[in-house]
Amino acid sequence: MTVEQEDLSSLVAGNKASWDAFVARYARLIAAAVRRVAGQGSDIEDIVQDVFVRLCKDDFRLLRQFDPKRAGISTWLTIIARSVAHDSFRRRRAPTQTLDDTPEIAFSIEPSYVEPIKIPDGLLSPRQQLVITMLYEREMEVPEIADALGVDAQTVRSTHHKAMVKLRAHFQESV
Repeated sequence: MTVEQEDLSSLVAGNKASWDAFVARYARLIAAAVRRVAGQGSDIEDIVQDVFVRLCKDDFRLLRQFDPKRAGISTWLTIIARSVAHDSFRRRRAPTQTLDDTPEIAFSIEPSYVEPIKIPDGLLSPRQQLVITMLYEREMEVPEIADALGVDAQTVRSTHHKAMVKLRAHFQESV
């Protein structure tokens, strides 16, 4: 076990002295990594704090994932610090607005007219035609159609599938 692994194992075990030593040892490195992303500014200390919070979060889950075979602890912490800094700036750039504050018009969909497809007579059986009409023109759900026709919902799905196969074959031929 390397020194880094021993330090991290006592750290994730909850040893306060290990945590204090860890913070003292890596705070400048993390601050430098954040500064490279953020530039000079007053938010650097807050972002550094966020890095340490993320390392502690969920019973040190992130620290437990450190693998010295993949990278050194300094490289790994630098990557995490840069990621947290980027996340912080992304959150700050994106203005947040609650749904209650959003005007109703923002959720509306402009109606558009779509000309119905002309299905040739005799292509579909009467039941298939009825299921297609109920699904797409009347916008009924499968259980509603099953109740209206007095059949099982799976029968409606099967009828719909067979009708769609016929329609696809017909319209692919005409292309």
